[in-house]
Amino acid sequence: MNNLIIKGSSATFFTPTVDFNATSGVCIISGESYLENTISFYKQILSWLEEYLTTKDYIHFHFNLSYYNTTSSKSILQILLLLKNHEDLGAKVEITWHYNPEDEEMREEAEDYILETGMVFNIVADLVSN
Repeated sequence: MNNLIIKGSSATFFTPTVDFNATSGVCIISGESYLENTISFYKQILSWLEEYLTTKDYIHFHFNLSYYNTTSSKSILQILLLLKNHEDLGAKVEITWHYNPEDEEMREEAEDYILETGMVFNIVADLVSN
C-alpha cells in the first residue's frame, strides 16, 4: 500500500496538507481546510483509510488544523467514526488533536468530537499559528 501525500495549498481555497504513512501508521492532516469541493477532497482520504484499516491494526492520527469550515468538520467526523469502528474491532487507534493554546475554540471542537464519537483523544496545546 502506498502512502498518501497531498501538499496543502492556499491558492484560491485552503487545502490541508495530508501525510499518511502506510508503513508506520502515522497519519497527519495539517493546515487549514476550507475547500471548494470538500466532499471530493475528503473522499480520497476516506478511501485510503478504509483500505489501510483492512490490513493494519494500528493507526496514530494527528489533526494539526488551525482552521476548518463546517463541511470539513463533517468530513473530520466521518474520519473519526471510521477510526472508532476500527477501534471497536480491537485495533489500537491513537488520536492526537493539536491546537493553538490561544484558540480555545479548537480545543472545544476536539472535546465535542470526543463526546460524539466516544473516543479518547490526546489534546495537545502545541500548534503554532502562522
